[in-house]
Amino acid sequence: MVRGLARRSINPNLLTVIGVSINVLCGVMFGLGHFFWAGIILIVANVFDMLDGSVARLTGRVTRFGAFLDSSLDRLSDMAAFVGLMVFYARATEHHSTLYVFLAGAAMVGSVLVSYASARAESLIPKCDVGFLRRPERVVLLIIGALSTHPGSDSLFANRMPAVLWILAVGSYWTFAYRMYHTWTELNRLDAEAPATDPAPSQSKNAADEGACEASPGAERTSKTGRGKREKRGPRPAPAPH
Repeated sequence: MVRGLARRSINPNLLTVIGVSINVLCGVMFGLGHFFWAGIILIVANVFDMLDGSVARLTGRVTRFGAFLDSSLDRLSDMAAFVGLMVFYARATEHHSTLYVFLAGAAMVGSVLVSYASARAESLIPKCDVGFLRRPERVVLLIIGALSTHPGSDSLFANRMPAVLWILAVGSYWTFAYRMYHTWTELNRLDAEAPATDPAPSQSKNAADEGACEASPGAERTSKTGRGKREKRGPRPAPAPH
């Protein structure tokens, strides 16, 4: 699929926008109570989410704006699914549950906090992708909850969306807290290593002097040329007595 899209010169940003549009449709299906079809649509949406980056790398069209667009629209995709679940459980039906509305809202806030903590931390440390509930895990859990929903079924594995909401709500905040702790420990480690890597004052001065000489080869050549001319002239005669 990636090679076929690359041959047709499909813009990776277009794939990103298509993916988020399908995710919004998934949220609508959740809100209407069609959980099984919402799960199917969520699978299709995340195929596009996986394709855009691969197509960009294969075609050499990786850009900073593309990475920004993909990351930003991923947040919208997450929130669309959770808002759909909140609408479903808030409706005046037999499935109405204030608790599940709260869990879906808490999971939505937690998912945004996890992503924000990673983005902010990586401006201070090299990498911060620790924790269990990253975006792929959240998507898989939502798919499991959606595809297992069969009203009226007495199967042990049916209607697992409430359990999924508990895992998402609790796990997201645990992952957020763990990323905070990881960033704190990494910053302390970097601060502890900083004095050992800084050059000594004398070495810094010598390096600066060497750098100044290397930065101005023309001046060095000029000084050498001038010195050579003075050497050729010989010593200056002493001034005549008055």
